[in-house]
Amino acid sequence: MPDQTPNLRHLRAFQEVALAHSISAAAERVFLSQSALTQAIAKLEAAVGCLLFHRRHNGLFLTEEGKLFAKRVQRCLSLLQQGVRDAMRVGEKKQADRRGGGEPALLLTNVHLRALLALQHAPSYSGAARSIGLSQPAVYRAARDLEDSLNLLLFEKTSVGVALTRAAERLTRYTRLALKEITQGYDELSSLSGTDSTTIVVGSMPLARTYILPSAINRITQLKPDLRISVVEGPYDDLLHRLLYGEVDLLIGALRDPAPTNDVVQEALFDTSISVVGRNGHPLAARTGLTVADLKGYRWVVPRSGTPARSQFDRVFVDADPDVLHGLVECSSQIVVRELLTGSDRLTFISSHQIQHEQEEGILTVLDTDIPATRRPIGLTLRTGWHPTPTQRLFVSIIKSLSEQVS
Repeated sequence: MPDQTPNLRHLRAFQEVALAHSISAAAERVFLSQSALTQAIAKLEAAVGCLLFHRRHNGLFLTEEGKLFAKRVQRCLSLLQQGVRDAMRVGEKKQADRRGGGEPALLLTNVHLRALLALQHAPSYSGAARSIGLSQPAVYRAARDLEDSLNLLLFEKTSVGVALTRAAERLTRYTRLALKEITQGYDELSSLSGTDSTTIVVGSMPLARTYILPSAINRITQLKPDLRISVVEGPYDDLLHRLLYGEVDLLIGALRDPAPTNDVVQEALFDTSISVVGRNGHPLAARTGLTVADLKGYRWVVPRSGTPARSQFDRVFVDADPDVLHGLVECSSQIVVRELLTGSDRLTFISSHQIQHEQEEGILTVLDTDIPATRRPIGLTLRTGWHPTPTQRLFVSIIKSLSEQVS
């Protein structure tokens, strides 16, 4: 949980003042004195670095910056509320006969959320405490208090320490998405002030790494030199998990059919065909119209099972000759694949776009084959309901523009 995340109570107070246009009216709704509420708004304005309200004789009214931030705050608090409700729907109650009133999400505090998020990635209370700079007893108390506040079992003992229950996983996801809204709010406000400190985190799959993504990054950083971009690589399932938890803003690469979950939307950019590739000077390089039978006896290096390219390889080659699996090397690293090909007569099954540089340098070559069509869609995978900042929208539009050139 970012240290700059405002106090949740201050965010709720800000929201109420924005709705009521009055400190006194809002104070009654958030159970704060007028002086405490005034201080809370002042602290929030100091944190975001700009005025959020115009102070007038007839009340407080949002500035343009305040209107932008209010939308992010509303989404943040709504996501927290949704997370609590989802956790309560799937979770086990701590006390079956306990009754309470009001909205449970209002009981969440920053300390609760810090402990929850730390325990997601740490196997013990001591490990979680070290990761966020608190004492182990403080993290333990926060975790227990969170369970008591929501009347849910959120943490369970394991052989190595502690793990999140299903309810806690649901709450964790929505918490990360909620906090992401505040981060985006900060980014939008900094952009208005003339300094765009936005960080865009992109999950990149193989095809996008060689041309589209580098070109898009070069183009947007020319327009916005202060922009920070983080490129995350890894297996699709890991990238998808990061996307769903708000740790990645968008994925670019091969799309899945069907989409893996209703929580994402896929936008196709272009189709690409997959080719059989070998080293320059490969024994088959001079031949044309190669069939599946002509490739028999050669060993392969291919993507791991579960990827679109591997599924097509299995359909075209394995179904025709199961012996092709003998001596198979599974690898997702393009550098390793290249070295395996240049040092042997192995073949791979890859989009020609991915080896554009290797072709230009005379390292690898696409074989002339006559095999069934192997096209696949390349595109963006986004969270359902994602509200990008203007800078993020610009980045997506640049990717789409470059993709039109490829197609």
